[in-house]
Amino acid sequence: MPRKFDLPQRVALLRIVFGVIWLIDAGVKMNHVFVNEFKADFTEGAAGQPGWLHWWFSFWTHVINTSPSGFAYITIVLETLLGLSLVFGFGRRSGYLAGFVFSLAIWAIPEGFGGPYSMSSTDIAQGIIYALVFAALYGLESIAEAKPAWAVDTWIERRFSSWRPIAEP
Repeated sequence: MPRKFDLPQRVALLRIVFGVIWLIDAGVKMNHVFVNEFKADFTEGAAGQPGWLHWWFSFWTHVINTSPSGFAYITIVLETLLGLSLVFGFGRRSGYLAGFVFSLAIWAIPEGFGGPYSMSSTDIAQGIIYALVFAALYGLESIAEAKPAWAVDTWIERRFSSWRPIAEP
């Protein structure tokens, strides 16, 4: 008879698989093409957006223009850290919140809110979905009564109770 997973183990499995996805995504970006084309990829989200959003995209284009390769490397590092946090269950609360905000930023800036929307639009982009998964992980761990499964945070909390606000949603 197959072993059944309890809620903390199911949440941990979702967390780990999601972390592997983030690590793969970061790994794919670890090349000169991503770094060299970051500015162009970044500004694609602004194309075709309604006029009332131009200020938003102009602001972010100006910010990115200060150091496109620097922002590309920051993106790679953040995605790698989020992936590692998810896989190992390290700093889960902080990681979920940072991942939520970072995913919304991806969706709202380079993905252009998934738009522009038209009759032929079929995709709202992945950033918003990532944000929802981070929010779901946070929520699921908040309601789970048992200790989290397969998380380094559990080990750290036993030794340092001050780690709890960083680890526990």
